[in-house]
Amino acid sequence: MSSAAVTAHHKITRPNAVAVGTIVWLSSELMFFAALFAIYFTTRGVQGPRVWLESNHLLNVPFAAINTTVLVLSSVTCQFGVFAAERFQNHKTGKMYQINKWGMREWFSLTFLMGAFFVGGQIYEYASLVHEGLTLSSTAYGSVFFIATGFHGLHVTGGLIAFLIVIVRVSKARRFTSGQATTAIVVSYYWHFVDVVWIALFSAIYLIK
Repeated sequence: MSSAAVTAHHKITRPNAVAVGTIVWLSSELMFFAALFAIYFTTRGVQGPRVWLESNHLLNVPFAAINTTVLVLSSVTCQFGVFAAERFQNHKTGKMYQINKWGMREWFSLTFLMGAFFVGGQIYEYASLVHEGLTLSSTAYGSVFFIATGFHGLHVTGGLIAFLIVIVRVSKARRFTSGQATTAIVVSYYWHFVDVVWIALFSAIYLIK
């Protein structure tokens, strides 16, 4: 085997440093959210079921379920964007209504809108709860609820900013490169992560009475 072939083989099989770094960083983020879950369940155990039931009934579970469904589906649209990036298709090749011909930009734009809908829904829910008297300082339940969901909301907002950066950079670039495709894939890792974390938060906060 020639030296050129060996070099090419190593380029193909060598792990991408950006992707590996992102996975390591997400592992630290996982520990952060694990700590939030520990705080939530510890506070719940200390306060007892009565305090939890008094505040838990204020939550609009059907609305939160719709909001959650939108966020979960955004992971699907995000992954379609990744598939487009992997085949180096950065924009649509047909009409806008021809979804099967969408490129990375279209799928990521739809994902951004769905994520923005989720954040908007969370803000609406916060306003409703504050109107009902549940605030960050009103009860222990209010404190852990707003801290846990608020930090997640900040992470979702960070993902939205990342989508915007990717979309703008790709739209201004003369050609779609492997580096830009890698960036899209890394952003998808982050987005899938925040979606999975929210499923766990939704189950713990809204479903487990």
